[in-house]
Amino acid sequence: MSDYEMNALFRGNHSLLISNVVVDGRTVDISIDEKGMIASIGENERKEWKGEADFLIDGNGALALPGLVNTHTHAAMSLLRGYADDMILQDWLSQKIWPLEAHLTPKDVYWGTRLACNEMIRSGTTAFNDMYFIMDQAAKAVDQAGIRATLSYGFIDLANAEKREAECKATEQLAAHIRTLANPRIKFAVGPHSPYTCSPEGLKWCAEYAQAQKCGIHIHLSETEKEVNDCVAQYGRRPAAHVDECGILTPQTVAAHCCWLDEAECQLLGKRGVSAAHNPVSNMKLATNRAMPYPWLKAAGANVSLGTDGCSSNNNLDMFEEMKVAALLQKFYWNNPTILPAPEALAMATANGAKALGLPTGRLAAGTPADIILVSNRDACNVPIHNATSNLVYACNGYSVETTICNGRILMLDRGIPDEAEVLNEATEAAFKLVDRAKSA
Repeated sequence: MSDYEMNALFRGNHSLLISNVVVDGRTVDISIDEKGMIASIGENERKEWKGEADFLIDGNGALALPGLVNTHTHAAMSLLRGYADDMILQDWLSQKIWPLEAHLTPKDVYWGTRLACNEMIRSGTTAFNDMYFIMDQAAKAVDQAGIRATLSYGFIDLANAEKREAECKATEQLAAHIRTLANPRIKFAVGPHSPYTCSPEGLKWCAEYAQAQKCGIHIHLSETEKEVNDCVAQYGRRPAAHVDECGILTPQTVAAHCCWLDEAECQLLGKRGVSAAHNPVSNMKLATNRAMPYPWLKAAGANVSLGTDGCSSNNNLDMFEEMKVAALLQKFYWNNPTILPAPEALAMATANGAKALGLPTGRLAAGTPADIILVSNRDACNVPIHNATSNLVYACNGYSVETTICNGRILMLDRGIPDEAEVLNEATEAAFKLVDRAKSA
């Protein structure tokens, strides 16, 4: 393909024919229309192709999957990757993370989010659920990167009425800004940070605003035992019951972590239709001392998805790694190797994640948006293929992804991403300038 054709290919949506890929054990071709939708999937598409598609991509036997969905991130924290590790959670936050974040600029959030989007594209993630600050810049980064995102402003009022008013205004401003973008790939959610950083009044406002806006809610819930004990001491009830009393638990709510839920709380999340985002790598690294009770949540009918958390506590955004660690952690914690088998882990990263964010993606079928990734069948980790799903969860990593397509637009082809060098250079500069500002303050 010529440079001119390559540039045209990455510029926008085109009709595409992806030939010779494996879907559910069958070798098929996938046709995508100009609107970014999967037109058909079949074994004879290429034979019937008569040049109608603008571009032909030879999959060369790759495994075709729905784009992965990361349901809990703080994308701009990619600038903090490796800045502070191997620390007690509260010390890590109070001594390192929060002081550095106080010096964030709009440029930092833009390039941090672009860096995160670049990493997600490279490792096969096409949609993510983000909570952070200066989110108009995150929206700009997502718009330019070409992937999907649900963006929320991290609402923290610390039981201060004046601060609560400011947080309400910031939330309203982000909602208005995202509406002006009119970008179907970018959605808005309300982001009450957690029960311990938000007053009951703040939580109730968030619930009411989300209902009025018909949007999602993104919250941290029961990540640590201390959070649970403090909530019981202050309010006389556990965190899930507390936020439910404030109206936070809905079918549009994504609750991140959920490590310290008891069985009754799991049943409550299932009853309310809440999606629980499992973040095993971050939780293990920060030693939250308990695995999300996946069997209880599953039994309660709750939708369980997967997230990486931010790069300051993970330290990457590789959803393939997250699938493997999730499966292994659950088996180890419950002392049962049959818990969270590979097909369920893959569903957490695809269909369950799409359900959590209210997206029509997460599966490959005619009439759905073309969020598709191609995973190499020639990397050593994917040879031999006795069981493709097993390989994807237990053997592969994100760097086995060759091609990433979101909404019919090619974002990475044969491991090549346009403008990647600029993103890496600008993000590096922003990260070190941020640290220098914090040190000199």
